[in-house]
Amino acid sequence: MASMLQPQIILLKEGTDTSQGKAQLVSNINACTAVADVLRTTLGPRGMDKLIHDDKGNVTISNDGATIMKLLDIVHPAAKILVDIAKSQDSETLGFHLKTFNFKLVLFSITNLLKVGDGTTTVVLLAGEFLKEAKPFVEDGVHPQNLIRSYRTACNLAIEKIKELAVSIEGKSLEEKKILLAKCAATTLSSKLIGGEKEFFASMVVDAVIAIGNEDRLNMIGIKKVPGGNMRDSFLVNGVAFKKTFSYAGFEQQPKKFLNPKILLLNIELELKSEKENAEIRLSDPSQYQSIVDAEWNIIYDKLDKCVKSGAKVVLSRLAIVLPGDYKRPMAFFSLATSLPACYFADRDIFCAGRVAEEDLHRVTAATGGTVQTSVNNIIDEVLGTCEVFEEKQVGNERFNIFSGCPSGQTATIVLRGGADQFIEEAERSLHDAIMIVRRALKNSTVVAGGGAIDMEISRYLRQHARTIAGKSQLFINSYAKALEVIPRQLCDNAGFDATDVLNKLRQKHALPSGEGASYGVDINTGGIEDSFANFVWEPSVVKINAINAATEAACLILSVDETVKNPKSESAQGEAAASAMGGRGRGGGFPGRGRGMRRR
Repeated sequence: MASMLQPQIILLKEGTDTSQGKAQLVSNINACTAVADVLRTTLGPRGMDKLIHDDKGNVTISNDGATIMKLLDIVHPAAKILVDIAKSQDSETLGFHLKTFNFKLVLFSITNLLKVGDGTTTVVLLAGEFLKEAKPFVEDGVHPQNLIRSYRTACNLAIEKIKELAVSIEGKSLEEKKILLAKCAATTLSSKLIGGEKEFFASMVVDAVIAIGNEDRLNMIGIKKVPGGNMRDSFLVNGVAFKKTFSYAGFEQQPKKFLNPKILLLNIELELKSEKENAEIRLSDPSQYQSIVDAEWNIIYDKLDKCVKSGAKVVLSRLAIVLPGDYKRPMAFFSLATSLPACYFADRDIFCAGRVAEEDLHRVTAATGGTVQTSVNNIIDEVLGTCEVFEEKQVGNERFNIFSGCPSGQTATIVLRGGADQFIEEAERSLHDAIMIVRRALKNSTVVAGGGAIDMEISRYLRQHARTIAGKSQLFINSYAKALEVIPRQLCDNAGFDATDVLNKLRQKHALPSGEGASYGVDINTGGIEDSFANFVWEPSVVKINAINAATEAACLILSVDETVKNPKSESAQGEAAASAMGGRGRGGGFPGRGRGMRRR
């Protein structure tokens, strides 16, 4: 009776919404499974595309997991974890998005994820399937920590098995290595929109990655998009190519091709500077005004003379090389349609371009060996770049400035052609994935069989290992092994084949005691099974290791959350977002939230 009369203790602000227990955990699992279902049909060479129309009217057609996850405005806090692991898998540096989930910093620091640039759909599907297999155990009252412990054990076993099955491509000659890397790139591109030309683009991607050598910066490989033509009109430049910058009259008189030119790179404006606001000059004699004007012109002529005397035949600047006026005419005849530097350089057989994009200027610097100058004083040969051929070339409706035969050879440019803008955008995303895969394979040098072969072999291995374990962990590891089969199963479903029949054949092949079936996966063309490794369906082992690692940690993180607390501020923010999404078509009235009361017993 005394305990019933104790006052209520209010811990949380009025309006706070809380949910906990088994129902909350099941709700989080359902949310993550729903996200995985969105990407499920995009997996593999026969995967479907998604058309996403955002609030700004932009239309994106893609089957790239990372792109879809970025464009989906997911608000569920647990489902956002899958968005983070997709971003982690797609990017190219080390680390993880820990800002939102810093309370699990220790958990995620264990993984130290290598971002590999591909496998985003795989990692989201695996995480969703791990949670789907865990759901019945949670509903039956199994403590989540038992599942987490078994999942992590299974993950470690799976990673060790992948390392055991991985085949190294070290010790091969450059030509042999290029062929092997092209197979990896073709496997990645086979599931993309440009899969029909995967061999054409695979060799191009391999050449581009090898061209940059040990350079880790991805922006050293430029991708320039030119609408028009067909995919086979795309080409690779072993150097730098960028669209011709905005030009005034005078540019057309400049030379358009040089052999072994010296290249001057600037970060200054070659134009007259206007006076400061409210500047005042007092003259006692009107004739003195001309001397002031002449002094201004002498400044710009001095800059141009120093550029010419440097011996450079190509002058590029990040800032404007534009000066209204014609140096051969009196000032009264100056026209906005002409440019003094352009005409000045054209008369001396020098090419110049201003407003060059900073990224392109950096790539020219890396390729030609030049150094960007902030002054035209004391220019020496050591700061000038060079290349074998510079030319201005027509590509479609655009003109490109192309530097080829560069001595440093630390950059490459892929000029991408195609029809619709959406198609070219998706082709660029596909090439990004292929570039990341080839670069990662080149650095790690080990590959495994694709087409679901490695997933089936790990699943068989874990099932066999589970028989040696007594207790409930045997069931949990078996469920983990079953979840790995989602990759070959979904490959079959997306291609329109009978997944049950194909998986039964794969299980029988992988169960052979000789181990000869370890590399057998789904034959996406016939609906049967094939030796994926012998048919060059490969993927870097680091991609599969990272995908399994990230998916397991994400699933464990979801399983470890037993309560969600949503404060009134975040609730109102979501309400405002929902109201704005409704387009302001009225204002709804809701019931005020209740504070959460806790009674001490």
